[in-house]
Amino acid sequence: MASLHHLQPLSSFSSSSSPPPSSSKPLYLKFQTSHRENLRHLSSLGIVPQNPRLAPPANDLPVIFSAVNFLKSKGISDEDFPRFVFLCPQLFSPTFDISKIDPVFDFLTGELGASVEESRGLIVNCPNILLSDVEYCLRPTLVYLKELGLRNLNRASKTNAHVLNTRVEKLRAKMRFLKSIGFEHEEAARVCGRIPAIFGYSVDDNLRPKFEFLVYDMERELEELKKFPQYFGFSLGKRIKPRHWHLKKKNVRVSLSRMLMWGDQKFYSKWKP
Repeated sequence: MASLHHLQPLSSFSSSSSPPPSSSKPLYLKFQTSHRENLRHLSSLGIVPQNPRLAPPANDLPVIFSAVNFLKSKGISDEDFPRFVFLCPQLFSPTFDISKIDPVFDFLTGELGASVEESRGLIVNCPNILLSDVEYCLRPTLVYLKELGLRNLNRASKTNAHVLNTRVEKLRAKMRFLKSIGFEHEEAARVCGRIPAIFGYSVDDNLRPKFEFLVYDMERELEELKKFPQYFGFSLGKRIKPRHWHLKKKNVRVSLSRMLMWGDQKFYSKWKP
């Protein structure tokens, strides 16, 4: 017990034998400020809530920052992060290994031939592409699209991004549909090359109803569709049906392109109600 008398009371740490307050206090403030700045930065990117009480544990921040720094090193900019957080929040999970998406970047720049900026554009248009498997999804899809004659897939368009992130079987389903209604394989491939967005349309909810309306209600021939496959890109309820019935009342018949390509003002001024 005698040895206890040699211990200084807590108040004595302010004596001259202890480090001066000016040298210890800034260390504490520096840590606190750094932590707050980290949270503020992650909050500005939309990754963590603005309310500090809802922020992730401090131990998780290094992993989250690692993901942020990795994406930035690949050309992702600050304004892209809110979209990533909304569509792929798992990228910023403390349990997610961000290095797993590195093969996707290698695929885009290597096999697809996209530049860093084109890769960024494709990823921003479809962030889920980062979670796709190169071997089982992206590479087979690219090979199939090239076989169909699609080119310039490296361009950073929304259509390219989503088509690249579509499994081959879904792409083949659109080709099967086109061939089932009378297109030859080469013709169907050319349609897909001209309108790659067709790969994103549902056969049952989009393509087939449009084709049936074309044949049974509009009484048009398949050859007209082959000349103007862009028909599939127009809304059945908002564009195709209203204009068809409007022209039918006036006993007017025009080409599909003339019926659909014109803007409303030009169309309805030409054939006034």
